[in-house]
Amino acid sequence: MFIIYDLIFFIFILIFFPVYLFKGKFHQGFSRRFGCLPKDLNLNRPIWVHAVSVGEVVAIKGLVEQLRKIYPDKKIVISTVTTTGNKVAQGLIKEGDFLTYLPLDFSFIVRKVLKKIDPCLFIIAETEIWPNLINCLDRLKVPLITVNGRISDSSFGGYRAIKLFIQPILKKINQFCVQSSTDALRLQKLGVSQENIQITGNVKFDINLEMAALVDGLGYRKRLGLDQNDQLLVCGSTHSQEEEIIIDAYQQLLLGYPKLKLLIAPRHPQRAKEIADLAVKNSFMPILISNISTSCPTCVNKAVFILDVIGQLFNYYAAADIVFMGGSLIKKGGHNIIEPASLKRPVIFGPQMFNFRDISELFINNQAAFMVKDGSQLVSKIKEILNNPLLAKEMTQRAYDLIISHKGATLKNIQVIQQLGGKYVW
Repeated sequence: MFIIYDLIFFIFILIFFPVYLFKGKFHQGFSRRFGCLPKDLNLNRPIWVHAVSVGEVVAIKGLVEQLRKIYPDKKIVISTVTTTGNKVAQGLIKEGDFLTYLPLDFSFIVRKVLKKIDPCLFIIAETEIWPNLINCLDRLKVPLITVNGRISDSSFGGYRAIKLFIQPILKKINQFCVQSSTDALRLQKLGVSQENIQITGNVKFDINLEMAALVDGLGYRKRLGLDQNDQLLVCGSTHSQEEEIIIDAYQQLLLGYPKLKLLIAPRHPQRAKEIADLAVKNSFMPILISNISTSCPTCVNKAVFILDVIGQLFNYYAAADIVFMGGSLIKKGGHNIIEPASLKRPVIFGPQMFNFRDISELFINNQAAFMVKDGSQLVSKIKEILNNPLLAKEMTQRAYDLIISHKGATLKNIQVIQQLGGKYVW
C-alpha cells in the first residue's frame, strides 16, 4: 500500500513542481525536505514537535515551554512546512535544539531522517496526516500524539471518501488531543477508538495575557507617526481579493473619519508589492513598515501602511483601535481572533471562518465580536465602533473574559503527554 502511496505522491510532486518553481517555494532550506541534514547532528533522542505554519507555531509556544520544564534534559526538534512558520519558530529554539523542515513524505526520505534524528516522542500540532511518516514512527515504536487536533469540514469529507485507506493510518497515532466534541466525533466516524481521543480544548486560548499587557502599543503608534486623535484600523492576515474590499471600505470611511488610518498585514508578506500597487491604483500612498525609518509617515497624504515583515503583527494589533481579521471575506477559513482579543481590541471578521468555527461562534454567541458579510457591512460595523466607545469597551471585555474562561488546554495536553511517555522508555 505504501509503495502505491509513494508513487502517487511522486506524481503529485511532478505535477506541482512547476507551480512551486513559479511561486518561489524552493527556498534555501528546502534541501531539508529531501533529508539533507547536518552530518554532525547528535540530538540524543529529542522530542520532535511539528507545526506546519505560523498559526501552529504560535499556538505551540506554551507547549514547548512546558516540555522544557518537565523534560529539562531533552533537546527539542521543531519542524515546519512553510518558510514563514520556520522564521517564527526560530524564536522557540534554544541552544542545542534543532529547527528544520518536515521531510517530504516519501518512505525512503522519512526513514533516513527518523534514523538520523531518532526522536523519543513525536508531537503534531493540529491534524496533519502523513502516511509514511506515521507508518515509520509506528515501526520504530516512537509514540505519536496529536495536540490541538481538529478535523475541518473539508478534511472530514475528504477523509471519509478514503476511509479504507486512512483508517489504518489513524490507528497508528497513539493519542489524539482534540479541540472539541465535534472533532472527537469525526475521528470516531473515521475509525479511531474513543479511548485514543481526549477533548482538551484549544491551546490558542492559552495566550500569555500578562505578556500581552506589556506590549508597547503606544510606541508602535508613534512609529507610524500617529497622534492621540488618530484612529488605526489594522487588517491582519489578509489575502488576495480581500485587500480590494478593505481599501474600498477605507475610502468610504475617510469621508466621515478623516483621522482614520489603515494598516494592512498580508498573510504572506511577500505580497507587499502587490498590495502597494493596489493602493497606488486607488490613489493612496503605500508605506512599507520595513522602510518606515527612512520615510516620514506624518508627511504622507492618504497613506496606507503595509506590514511586510514577519513577527510584528501582534505589536500592531496592540497599536490598533479596531482589528479586522483577514481570510474571512473570502473562502480561506479565517485566522486567529484570540490574539487581538487578548489585547482588548474590538474584532471584526467575515463569514468564512470555517477554520476557526468553534472560536468564531463562541465570540458571536457571547457578543464579543462582530461578523460582517461584505464590504458594506464592514463599513457599517467600523462606524458603529468608532461612534460608540462604550460598545467597543463592553465587547472587548466580553472577549477577554471568554479567553480567561477557556484557558488550560496546554496543561491538559502536557498531562496526556506525560501519561503516554510513562508507557515507553525514552
